[in-house]
Amino acid sequence: METNEGIKESGKHFIIANPIYDTVFKQLMENQQVAKFFINTIIKKPIDDLSVIPQEFFSKRNKSKSLDKDKNKSKIKEIAPHCSMFRLDFMATIRDADGTPLKILIELWKSWGTEDILRSRRYLRNRNVRVGVIDGKEITLPVISIYILGHNLAGIISPCFKVGRTYIDMIYNKSFRKKSKFTETLTHNSYVIQVGRIANVRYTTNLNKLLNIFEQKHFIMENSDVMKAYPYQTDDKNINLITDILYEIGVDPKKRKEIEDEKELLHIANLQHNLSMKKLEEKEKTLEEKENKLKEKKNKLEEKKKKFKEKKNKLEEKKNKLRETKKKLRETKKKLKVLQKKLFETKKKLKEEKTTLEENQKTLKKDKKAIAKKDKRIAELERLLRNKSEK
Repeated sequence: METNEGIKESGKHFIIANPIYDTVFKQLMENQQVAKFFINTIIKKPIDDLSVIPQEFFSKRNKSKSLDKDKNKSKIKEIAPHCSMFRLDFMATIRDADGTPLKILIELWKSWGTEDILRSRRYLRNRNVRVGVIDGKEITLPVISIYILGHNLAGIISPCFKVGRTYIDMIYNKSFRKKSKFTETLTHNSYVIQVGRIANVRYTTNLNKLLNIFEQKHFIMENSDVMKAYPYQTDDKNINLITDILYEIGVDPKKRKEIEDEKELLHIANLQHNLSMKKLEEKEKTLEEKENKLKEKKNKLEEKKKKFKEKKNKLEEKKNKLRETKKKLRETKKKLKVLQKKLFETKKKLKEEKTTLEENQKTLKKDKKAIAKKDKRIAELERLLRNKSEK
């Protein structure tokens, strides 16, 4: 059997295990030189010291994995078979731009989706304080997070970028404005690797060489992404070390079985997740239909209330008009009563005047009779006088 070193020297494509799987990536990070190179290449700061912090990993079934220190080697002890989300913490001493040493906490997250990370971050934020111990004293440490995502963020095409207050494409060293809901929830400087976006990356810088190891291409078996060919020259000692470890994992039947088991469990988890999502969607659809019906009933009820209010307002208007009419009627009755009183007084006065007139007429009639008697007497006297004068 031809060795990996022999394949490299011959210039042939050699075989490596896919580091996207936890089984593989975990073994890579157990090697301190690889871990230091990996982190240094991403954050681009010299690392003087790096050590693993014992902590937990959380799966979708709330099972956990923890770290044990086995003598001088940090080894991962498995409690649950596999996780959909892998997390590893490091205490590091880095050097700033001016060469000043700085203690920091580095969170390394690897997940097939952002939901698991966000859920775990919320959990950890409620139970952990990011502190380190220096000279026997606990101090709050700056945090740098590195996220390796097995799926692509919508709208962001860069395979590797930094999230500070600006987004920087680390391949072309350019800032970009397109943002993601996931990255906007990050509260400190973070580095994001989108494994699905790694394609046709120029094999020039250490970052490009490191990303090419995670490139999801050149699989040697149909319908399997467990093993792949590595078509690039390993001209860097650290890349050489990584590919050697990946080769050893790939040719180890026990490790291959672990990767296949992880792949199967992940497939089952995805099926369960899809089934749960389907049920959730059905429930949401049913709930939405109920909400729509309830909303429709509510709208109808609102419409009825509106019509009832309109009728009530109209009835109130009619009542107001009726009250106004009654008020006017009362005023009219009052005026009529005054008029009736005046009419009664006028009739009374007219009656009195009529009585007076009648009395006057009687008096006048008497006077006329008296005058007629006087006239008759005068006429008689005048006749007598004429008779006397004629004699």
